[in-house]
Amino acid sequence: MPWDVREHAGRHYAVAFHYALHDDAWSVELREAAPVPATGGTHATVTHLPGAAFLTTLVPDEDPAAEPTVRVHSPEEHVVPYEIRRRCTEQAADQVEHCRKARR
Repeated sequence: MPWDVREHAGRHYAVAFHYALHDDAWSVELREAAPVPATGGTHATVTHLPGAAFLTTLVPDEDPAAEPTVRVHSPEEHVVPYEIRRRCTEQAADQVEHCRKARR
């Protein structure tokens, strides 16, 4: 599962991508990211790992009639900076365009 980590005001957020087989859709998820636990390695390229998703955009790629949907998973309140949310929306829109082009 690839992810893109962004920092805003000292907090880190990840936009993660994976294929949700049970939904026949690409999943673009907004998650808070946490620092990688120290393991003694000196050349770590990954500094943060995505946590649990709290906002998911599902982008169907099999059914041409299916529309993308957004799911909110949040038992607690999440305050997300506008720029982080905007970037997540842009990445979801790019995935929608990619899947629609593939169906043509």
